[in-house]
Amino acid sequence: MSAAEARLAELLQLMRRLRDPQRGCPWDREQDFATIAPHTIEEAYELDDAIAGGEPARIRDELGDLLFQVVFHAQMASERGWFDFADVAAGVHEKLVRRHPHVFGDAQADGKGDLSRAWDASKAAERAAAGASGALAGVAIALPALSRATKLARRAGAVGFDWFDERAVRPKIAEELRETEQAIANGDAANVEEELGDALFALANWARLLHVDPEKALRGANRKFERRFAAMEALMAERGWTAADLDAAQWEALWVSVKSAE
Repeated sequence: MSAAEARLAELLQLMRRLRDPQRGCPWDREQDFATIAPHTIEEAYELDDAIAGGEPARIRDELGDLLFQVVFHAQMASERGWFDFADVAAGVHEKLVRRHPHVFGDAQADGKGDLSRAWDASKAAERAAAGASGALAGVAIALPALSRATKLARRAGAVGFDWFDERAVRPKIAEELRETEQAIANGDAANVEEELGDALFALANWARLLHVDPEKALRGANRKFERRFAAMEALMAERGWTAADLDAAQWEALWVSVKSAE
């Protein structure tokens, strides 16, 4: 048994002990799929954050936390007689072999475009075999909204429903913004939300056609805003100011100062 196999066996045993009805942890015993799912999502985002920060030790730790989430779900499924961790591992192994015929079979792939089309075709065949119908079937509702918008539009584009190029999207963005402004002028809060959602969907499509991940782009903008706001707070502290002391013009002056310094 390799070191990796030994450590995994220890982790699986630890999970069984935590869930033991007599000797386990009360918190771990009372969890179910619904209560653990938010922690699983959170751990995935923490891993993404560690990767963005380029921190090897933290990446290792967050990978461990995410692996533990898989082990936790597999243990709960095993207790119900559904499947166990071995079934999970076997399933993903079989799936990846099936989706890589150019590696494990006789298929040929001449470039990234061929690989992407083959991957999409394989996934579509899997969805059809599972009884899912329609090009948009199976796009997880729990995905972040921008990511889900991109995936929905990509699926629709794959069957021919798409803009010619990124330039064709810009008038649609302008149209949706005009409709949002009209809803604001009408004082229709529900319509404002709907039209603003349409504008965001159009922006997500523009990003897709520009080969930009809108979720990643917005995360970058968030980090930039956090960094600049922290710099403004540092300037305020140096000058003995508080947020309550500042008017709009002073806030703007601070913002311009921080941007110029960058």
